[in-house]
Amino acid sequence: MDPQKSSPAPPAPDIVRRLEPLHSVSTDVLDIAYFEAGPDSGDAVVLLHGFPYDIHSFVEVAPMLAAEGFRVIVPYLRGHGPTSFLHDAAPRSGQQAALGADIIGLLDALGIEQAYLAGYDWGGRAACIAAALWPERCLGLVSVNGYLIQDISSAMAPIRADLEAGFWYFYYFLTERGRTALTTNAKEIARVIWTRNSPRWPFTEEVLDRAASAFGNPDYADVVVHSYRHRLGMASGVSDYEVLEALLADQPVISVPAITLDGLADGNFPATDGTSSAHHFAGPRVHRQIVDAGHNLPQEQPEAFAAAVRDVRSLRLNSPSAE
Repeated sequence: MDPQKSSPAPPAPDIVRRLEPLHSVSTDVLDIAYFEAGPDSGDAVVLLHGFPYDIHSFVEVAPMLAAEGFRVIVPYLRGHGPTSFLHDAAPRSGQQAALGADIIGLLDALGIEQAYLAGYDWGGRAACIAAALWPERCLGLVSVNGYLIQDISSAMAPIRADLEAGFWYFYYFLTERGRTALTTNAKEIARVIWTRNSPRWPFTEEVLDRAASAFGNPDYADVVVHSYRHRLGMASGVSDYEVLEALLADQPVISVPAITLDGLADGNFPATDGTSSAHHFAGPRVHRQIVDAGHNLPQEQPEAFAAAVRDVRSLRLNSPSAE
């Protein structure tokens, strides 16, 4: 539980690097755009970004893991970047069950039987859901902020007032004014959230611009708005995900090996020692606190995030249940 030391994030280079070239693959719902690196024969790891961010949260992590022999897959989540819906009539759902199902759909489309899943924010939630509901597909989990499966039944229970203030966008997106802002001012909304989430992260305008290009997806506002309205009980879920949502309502345990991370400089999601969420993990689990890391932990402290992926593989291989 001791804080893990790490050096401050280095200054951004003059030329902001990009994860490219991109590939695409179709599931039954989406055409998913993704970056891939590393050998095809390596252990697969899927790196999952949050909101309002994009795949470049892993711009340093991806090459680190690829160099160590992992097959690294970094997809754009639904509503972000070039990822698109296959059918115009498909509901633009952002509910948690949809995010989790997308990960399994991606693995199926790529012919990957099992993978390590690692993410934060929306991506961490998707990884937790896939690990809980499809443990046979998940070799191990890395999740920033621990257990992220939403308990929607308690959505109306208030939290500390200072934390509520930081979640202003949850409530903003309940309004049509918020939806309109997402279509016209997504970059500046992201700037405010980034600054609050990561007060020690000296991101540059170029880094913000790189991520903001993902917010130009025509489905971005609809997916984001539905995500926050659904989690607060203000929008119905899509019938296709009804069974999965019922399973998630029971707060299923995660049985696969897991490493959970908290950033000690997260301005909106206070770090914990991991004990309060321990009952959600039935398998081997290690919790770490990362110094100088905010909410976008893989981009702010890439070495610590990459180490967690390496170490969860070791945790799995050293587990008594490992084959």
